[in-house]
Amino acid sequence: MNLRGPVALALALVALHATPAYAANILANPGFESGLSGWTCGTTSGAQAVSSPVHGGARALQATPQGSDYARCQQTVTVKSNTAYQLSAWVQGNYVFLGATGTGGTDPQTWGAPGAAWSQLKTSFTTGASTTSVTVYVNGWYGQGAYLADDVVLDGPGGTPDTQAPTVPGTVSVGGATSSSLTVSWGASTDNVGVARYEVSRDGGAPVAVTGTSHQATGLAAATTYRFKVRACDAAGNCSAYTPEASGTTTSGGGGGGGLPKRVMVGYLHASFANGSGYIRMSEVPNEWDIINLAFGEPTSVTSGDIRFRQCPAAECPNVESEADFVAAIRAKQAQGKKVLISIGGQNGQVQLTTAAARDKFVESVSAIIDRYGLDGLDVDFEGHSLYLNPGDTNLANPTTPVVVNLISALKSLKSRYGAKFVLTMAPETFFVQLGYQFYGPGPNGAADSRSASYLPVIHAMRNDLTLLHVQDYNSGPIMGLDGQYHTMGGHDFHVAMTDMLLAGFPIMGNAGNVFPPLRQDQVAIGLPASPNAGNGFTTVAEVQKAFDCLAKGTNCGTYRPRGVYPNLRGLMTWSINWDRYNGFEFSRSHRAYLNALT
Repeated sequence: MNLRGPVALALALVALHATPAYAANILANPGFESGLSGWTCGTTSGAQAVSSPVHGGARALQATPQGSDYARCQQTVTVKSNTAYQLSAWVQGNYVFLGATGTGGTDPQTWGAPGAAWSQLKTSFTTGASTTSVTVYVNGWYGQGAYLADDVVLDGPGGTPDTQAPTVPGTVSVGGATSSSLTVSWGASTDNVGVARYEVSRDGGAPVAVTGTSHQATGLAAATTYRFKVRACDAAGNCSAYTPEASGTTTSGGGGGGGLPKRVMVGYLHASFANGSGYIRMSEVPNEWDIINLAFGEPTSVTSGDIRFRQCPAAECPNVESEADFVAAIRAKQAQGKKVLISIGGQNGQVQLTTAAARDKFVESVSAIIDRYGLDGLDVDFEGHSLYLNPGDTNLANPTTPVVVNLISALKSLKSRYGAKFVLTMAPETFFVQLGYQFYGPGPNGAADSRSASYLPVIHAMRNDLTLLHVQDYNSGPIMGLDGQYHTMGGHDFHVAMTDMLLAGFPIMGNAGNVFPPLRQDQVAIGLPASPNAGNGFTTVAEVQKAFDCLAKGTNCGTYRPRGVYPNLRGLMTWSINWDRYNGFEFSRSHRAYLNALT
């Protein structure tokens, strides 16, 4: 049928109105015409609504990634369950990402690199059976300059806000006690839409979110009673009242190192080399040191797992003692209650246990060193490229990268071989530990350094057997603390912020579902250079003791306030005993006296 005239025009107008550009955009302020109203943006991104360039209307979003803040702007909106949604936005910039979280299924993300031309990003998702809200976001990427976004659309029906909280969880019980952990269990709650999570509070502190009806609280002090309460929350943020508290007590014991004082001093001894500070015989090590780490055992090749240790050659260290005298001096130190360990790695000793064969060789060769010299245990000082995480290896408790899995297995084998008295310490750099608050492995888009925070799964797996963790608070770039601010080495605030992260725990990459739990206070010491010659980040005696005061006593704090007071903070580690002597024993004598005076 051939239509002309007024009838055809009327039908055309009906057709236009029957197919609008968007069925229903349920986002608030989608074109940023009201500035950033309705949107939450990164604190350092400088996000703003600009008048040019724009895609539509009078304004558009502009934000600039800074440091670890990749300038995300996001908005949470109420949706319907089991419903399909279309998400789109017009963007400019080198790299721009668009996505949604909390969808109840596979969270969508898409990205583009449109440069100076406007380009539309599109993706879609279907909400889960109990999903009542989702969070839509747009962001740039690290170091890629400003991006622009405009006319963001979430196309689909809005939901009815959920205002009903879940029921209070059932009776809480606490059991499964070890020296550093307790298991908390409770009865399930019900909700009109669905329970999204449970929140467990220990001793009235900030809650930890879990998805099941049990939680293992780790990083606890031995022979200590703890109180727990639980509440249930739904996806809309409605939470029940807390349950009555239940208590449990950890057992005595913990990692090896019995006989060590409450406050310890750990020092590295240049036993296999000299580097300008002069060689010190084992018998000449001052009494201030409680743990003496022999530096270093190194591999025959990066991936062999075959660790070798030799005393410093006479050509390099003319005053080196004989092996018999060396061993006799070790025995004398041990008779005084000191612990002598072999430290593996260091700056030049790259160790990658990529295979089961390398793992087994590591156990065999490290055991041979321990047995030959009668040592008390092992210090893991892996640096450089020894540890890394493969793409997709994101679960702290279940790592999959071979170099990580094999190291954990090797350390457990050594612990099993030598028993409860085996002393295990670790000396990672901040890059491999605290950086995990921002980055973990290569990241979701593979753009980050795969070594980022790669020590965390090793520390976590060995936490019940770990005697001491003394992160190197030196040779470090700026690291973000739990206050969301960057902290720079060399002053007391850096040590307070870095140590607080270990003792309070932190969400990895900000993910509340993947948390590095706090360590026991007696497992943590602060790592420092002994002199300005020993490494970047030297901290004066006064500044170190100011940091320790803040952490252990809650006094003398600077701008950073720790999440708690840690009276059982264990002590100090330094690189090195040799550099301390070179600097007139300032470190050991000043700090030994300070630690001894603490209650």
